[in-house]
Amino acid sequence: MKVKELKRGEFFTKKSNPSPLDSQVWVRGDYDRSAKKYECHRYDDVNTFCYLSGAREVYTDLIF
Repeated sequence: MKVKELKRGEFFTKKSNPSPLDSQVWVRGDYDRSAKKYECHRYDDVNTFCYLSGAREVYTDLIF
């Protein structure tokens, strides 16, 4: 699944992992028009964030 297909607030991981740790789970945030990327932050730490392009493949099939 691609980042642009996720809804805001949906959980995902960057690598395929069926049972990830809390630090490996990310939350999709808002779209930043100036950077033309999606802001994402870690589930357990909102101060750790990154910008991902909409075409980036992520994994949502996780047990969390």
